[in-house]
Order: sequence, then C-alpha cells, then structure tokens
Amino acid sequence: MLIASWNVNSVRARIENIKSYILKYKPDILMMQEIKTEDLNFPYEIFSSLYYESHVYGQKSYNGVAIISRNKLQNIRLDLIKDKLKQARIISAEVNFKNNNIQLINIYTPNGNPVDTEKYEYKKKWLDDLIKQLKTLIKKNPNIILCGDFNIIPSSEDVYNPKSFEDDALFRLEIRKKLREMINLGLNDVYRHFYKTKEGYTFWDYMRGAWQKNNGMRIDHFLVSNSLIDKIKSVNINKDPRGRQKPSDHTPIEIKLA
Repeated sequence: MLIASWNVNSVRARIENIKSYILKYKPDILMMQEIKTEDLNFPYEIFSSLYYESHVYGQKSYNGVAIISRNKLQNIRLDLIKDKLKQARIISAEVNFKNNNIQLINIYTPNGNPVDTEKYEYKKKWLDDLIKQLKTLIKKNPNIILCGDFNIIPSSEDVYNPKSFEDDALFRLEIRKKLREMINLGLNDVYRHFYKTKEGYTFWDYMRGAWQKNNGMRIDHFLVSNSLIDKIKSVNINKDPRGRQKPSDHTPIEIKLA
C-alpha cells in the first residue's frame, strides 16, 4: 500500500498536477494539506472518476486538509484538536491493512511566523494540543501514521542554510523540541529511519530561484508508530511534481507498506 502526503497549495489551482501525479504513481491513499477551499467546492467528482473517495475538512481561501483513498476509510474525525480559531488543520481516518487497524492523521501545522507574535503563540499551543491528543490516541490504538506539513525543520541537515533560520518559527529550538516530544511518544521519523544523513528537502520557495538552486527544507514528514515501522518497506520524496508547470512549492513524500 502506497500512502502519500502532499501540501498541494490549493487543490483547485493544482488539480491538473494532482491528476497527473495520481495517474502516474497511483497512491492508494493521498493526504493533502493547504487545499484552500471549502468542502462545497472540493473537486469530489474528479477524484471519484479516478476511483478515490474523498474526506474533506475545508476552509475558504486558507488552510484545509483532505484524504482521498482507494481503500475504504472509517471513523473520519475532524475534532482531534479543539481550535479556538476554528482553522481547518487536522483530519483523521482509520484504514484496515492486513488485519491491522491503522489510524491515519493528516495535519497542517501553523507556520508561526513572525516569531514572538500571536501567530507564534498559536503554533505552540496547536502543537501542544496535538501532543496531548497523541498521548491519548496511542493508548487506544498503537498503530498510528501521522503525516503532513509540520512546518518544522528537524535539524540543521534539513535546511539549505541553517544559520539564516536560527530565529525562524520553523527552526527555533523550542519548536524542534515539540517534534521530538512526538517522536518520544513511540513514533519514528520515517525518512530518517531509512536515511540517517541524506538530504531530503520537501519544500522550495517560489522566490529567488530556490528550486533551481536546491535551496530547500524538509518540513513535510511521516511519523509512524513503533508497531508499524517494520512494515514500512520504503520512503520516497517524489520531486517530479515540483518540477512541473504551476507546481506547489511542496512535493509529495511517500511511504510504502510491505
């Protein structure tokens, strides 16, 4: 089973790229972030024509997450985080794989910039709420796959110029520590599980020729529980969509379950 995560930066603006990706790589489940549309305007029919069911938590113009799947999903939840700002940033579902009931959690973490503002405080609170929820969920179901745009650069090898990001909301030490808190609950950073030091950028800004210069960062992640890590056959950062016309500034990250 191939599961992919992709910040598409507007599902309607990128629909041709998304269709091309699906037809070429055939993910069983695709978890999308920053869909930037309300539920009503989500392109359900297009994905249905490609044999995917769609589950959406949308928001007008901003944020939004969705899961499309060729597998039957159950227990769809939009309420894992009680967000006072009511931003559409998390959706969860369950899928059965070889007699394992797996909880899929798709997140779009707040960016948090500029630091020392309400946006930064919101990011910290949102991550704290996520960690608290994960502690509860793991007790109920040890089979967790958490993925999405975390807006967290884990370490210096995950960004092209660490020095310039020292006081950025994506790289501040207290934010990186929150990612470590999640991992310490019994989760694994799948990319680093397979590749200890290899560059694995998933995002390149549209500005200053970042894609052409490979000035990227690794902020899109799969965290998988200890009970599932041996079932992960491979992980891949698929750069093909980032090089196409009208691309998202992110590219898909994929895991394959053996």
